[in-house]
Amino acid sequence: MKKTMTGAEWKQLLRSRKMLVPMIAILFIPVLYAGMFLWAFWDPYANMDALPVAIVNMDEGAEMDGEQLALGDELISKLEDSSDFNFHVLSREDAEEGLRQQKYYIAIEIPENFSQHATTLLDDNPEKMTIIYKPNEGFNFLSAQIGETAMDRIRMKVNEEVTATYAEQLFDSIKEMGDGFGEAADGTQKLLDGASELADGTEDLKGYLETLAASTITLKDGSAELAKGTNEAAKGANELNKGIGTLSAGAVELQKGAKQAAGGATNLQQGLTQYTESVAQLKAAYAQVGQKEKEFGQAVGTLSEKAGALHGAANKLTDGAKSVNAGINNLSEQLSPIIATLPEEQQAGLKAALQQLQQGSAELSGGMTELSSGTAALQEGASQVNGAAGQLRDGHAQALAGLEKLDGSSAQLTSGAASLAEGNNALAAGLNSLAEGVAAAQKGSSDLSAGLNELNAGTGTLQEGTGTLASKSRELADGSSKLTDGMKELNDGTLTLQEKLSEANETASEVNPNEKTYEMASAPVKVDKEGIYEVPNYGTGFAPYFISLGLFVGALLLSIVFPMVEPAMPPTGPFRWFTSKVSVLTIVGIIQALVAVLIIKFALHMETVNMPMVIVTAILTSFTFIAIVQMLVSMFSDAGRFMAILVLILQLTTSAGTFPLELIPEPLQVFNTLLPMTYSVQAFKASISTGDMAHLWANNGVLIGFTVACLLITFGYFALLFKKRYSKETVEA
Repeated sequence: MKKTMTGAEWKQLLRSRKMLVPMIAILFIPVLYAGMFLWAFWDPYANMDALPVAIVNMDEGAEMDGEQLALGDELISKLEDSSDFNFHVLSREDAEEGLRQQKYYIAIEIPENFSQHATTLLDDNPEKMTIIYKPNEGFNFLSAQIGETAMDRIRMKVNEEVTATYAEQLFDSIKEMGDGFGEAADGTQKLLDGASELADGTEDLKGYLETLAASTITLKDGSAELAKGTNEAAKGANELNKGIGTLSAGAVELQKGAKQAAGGATNLQQGLTQYTESVAQLKAAYAQVGQKEKEFGQAVGTLSEKAGALHGAANKLTDGAKSVNAGINNLSEQLSPIIATLPEEQQAGLKAALQQLQQGSAELSGGMTELSSGTAALQEGASQVNGAAGQLRDGHAQALAGLEKLDGSSAQLTSGAASLAEGNNALAAGLNSLAEGVAAAQKGSSDLSAGLNELNAGTGTLQEGTGTLASKSRELADGSSKLTDGMKELNDGTLTLQEKLSEANETASEVNPNEKTYEMASAPVKVDKEGIYEVPNYGTGFAPYFISLGLFVGALLLSIVFPMVEPAMPPTGPFRWFTSKVSVLTIVGIIQALVAVLIIKFALHMETVNMPMVIVTAILTSFTFIAIVQMLVSMFSDAGRFMAILVLILQLTTSAGTFPLELIPEPLQVFNTLLPMTYSVQAFKASISTGDMAHLWANNGVLIGFTVACLLITFGYFALLFKKRYSKETVEA
């Protein structure tokens, strides 16, 4: 039987224990390398409750609106109930001693004024609540970074608790304000009823005074005619003597009416005096209402200003969160060169922590942006309440102006009534003189001339009094018109005030807060994660990177154990020589890939969406790396192994297996598309997590291209080497 080069290679491998035992060990190198890494980092956050953390509570508590606050105790209780860390509540001295002795990775200290600062929101200089975070970075730097992320969560919890307390106080104030609006609306309803009755009364009074003014004009005209008649009477005593009886009877009746008019004018004067005093009292009372309304407006303005201040503080927090996010991103970029110098196991863990820190800072920035929007809505609502208070104040001002006009007209009304009483008294006196004249006329015609002279004098006085009476009656009628207009304005203003207070009461009554309302105000934004291609844990996420790394390391170690060039027997041709080596490397590469994938799948229980494609990708990746290492070692020997290590280092930093490509330095990003691990990582991600077959085969196709190119180059080198070393021997044979 003819001896083949491939058979010789396998025979040499299987019979040589020095080669077979290392070869078998190399079969497990990828799974040892990748499996141990994945096992160690499979789900580190599942054991966070075992990380010892000291916590010190020095909070002395505080009182707010009659309620005792103990936020430090509440925070301690919540932390102990959580599974974030293994918390130990200690004194300050014990906690610091534990940090120095490396018993605890982190110490969290709550100061004495923690609760007190929560009550200073409405002070001129509000104080922020402070939590002191003390990491032992020298003990373990990564634990300190994890602790910073946890502190962000703790700070968010405290913010929610304090904001809920503030919201509860705010809603209670709104309800009290609504009750006050309701009571004010009831009071203005009574005021509206009284104003309506007063308006009706002034309307009637206006009619009566206009009738009185018309009557006094008629009386004035009659007195003028009387004066003229007395002059004519002096010329005709005979005519006067004939009608003296009738004049006597009329004078008696006229005297009675004048007395009644005088009495009525006096009563009118007294009633108007009482009325003007009541208007003055109403004006004073309304001025007090306006003052209280002004104080109320100032309080509402203060509320609006504080809401604006809260919004400004929220904006500052948002800007700070964004600055923190930008700083973390900058820190990540600056640490990349330093990370690259660390051992590989520390690189992976540190990169994962930085990624989580960036994600947490981004979530914090988004949450603070939503909080800023919520405080903007609170400021707008306070401004609307301030506007309604302004409208209420304007309504009171209008009502007070109407009362001032009414009070100003009261003096004219009182003066007119006094003049009316004076004219009526003068009329009564004149009529008495008339009665005396008529009596004297009845005694004899001899006294007619004297009596007529006295009558003429009396009618002159009567004419003057009735003229004054007519003038003052018109002024009184004009004043009553102004009084009626003022009462209408008072009525309208009171109605507007009642309507606005009722609206404010209804708006405030619609606020019915409960625990869910306080929770909504303290944490208005809820983030629901709806990811695609979910990755259950760190191990699954890092599996594409570590499997590729393990297979490359396995290929590199294989070049040390298995001779890549030296034949097991003198070669008979370059192709047979080449295929004899490739056959062994192919089988070893397939076994390496199968062992690595199956152990990671079933020992670590890795979840995959397409296990057959994971196996295919592992085989293609394994043989691609073997083909690259074979090409470099065959052509350059030990220098080729050094070049393979350089290729491995470049792939570890540029394949985007851990951090996104955009986060690494731009000069390194150039190598991403030039090296095969980039495509093996993408292919593993598609077969393990996404199930995107098009993307999978696109990347596997690139791996096949690398493999074919390297094999062709290696075959060309074998052909040249065969021609140089063995062509003469083959010809001679």
